[in-house]
Amino acid sequence: MSPQLIVTDLDRTLLNADHDLDPLTIETFQALAERGHHLAIASGRHYRDILPLRERLGVEAHIISTNGAYLHGPDDAVLSTQHVPEAMARELIALERPPGMRLNLYRDDDWLIDAPAPELLALHAHTGFGYRVAEPGELDGRGVGKVLFIGEPTALSTIEEAVEARYGSALHLTYSLPGSLEIMAGGVNKGTALARLLERLSLPAEACLAFGDNLNDTEMLDLAGQAFVMANAHPELPGRVPRATRIGHHDDAAVASTLRERLLG
Repeated sequence: MSPQLIVTDLDRTLLNADHDLDPLTIETFQALAERGHHLAIASGRHYRDILPLRERLGVEAHIISTNGAYLHGPDDAVLSTQHVPEAMARELIALERPPGMRLNLYRDDDWLIDAPAPELLALHAHTGFGYRVAEPGELDGRGVGKVLFIGEPTALSTIEEAVEARYGSALHLTYSLPGSLEIMAGGVNKGTALARLLERLSLPAEACLAFGDNLNDTEMLDLAGQAFVMANAHPELPGRVPRATRIGHHDDAAVASTLRERLLG
């Protein structure tokens, strides 16, 4: 079989319910690498949050991070970066929001937050990466790959409507979880980053297998020649990518099982 590109989301897709890698997943990815297939991780997580997981997989893999704002090579070289325009980032930072809603900025090398939110750190327990509470003056909008609002879904919907009305396609809005509204520069998503990666590898979209579970995976799944949606996916995702194949649950290592059947059988 000619080399394929396998690209997968992390949370609720490749990772189990403990936000960790199953031994079968590690074994499968190493077998795929040995057969010459290309591997990529595509996540809303920060690049530094993904690195420990790639290391545990024990394979060379490209990394699409911050929902496509950054593309790194297997050697950690930065292949592309797209920041939120500075003036727009400052306006997003200044938006009025409820006291319990947390403002987060994903920058090149760090994750800033406007106030402590210890409950967010459980998601990152296996990587050791976490937020830093911003010092006065740091929320200046410079070098921001993603503005992330975390809060109650109804309140987030109000923010979403206001941002869409003001900026339209100049910003890209999506959700990784019902309580996580993620805002990138216009045209930035996992799909556009995947298109750049396929071009670098001189591969057609038909040679790509993509796995995802949430709305921020839509464009990536839509581009891939073979798209796979998790059994635990957001209920709207199958309708957005109707040709995608429904597979098992993330806590049952369904990505690994599917890849073994398709490429290692």
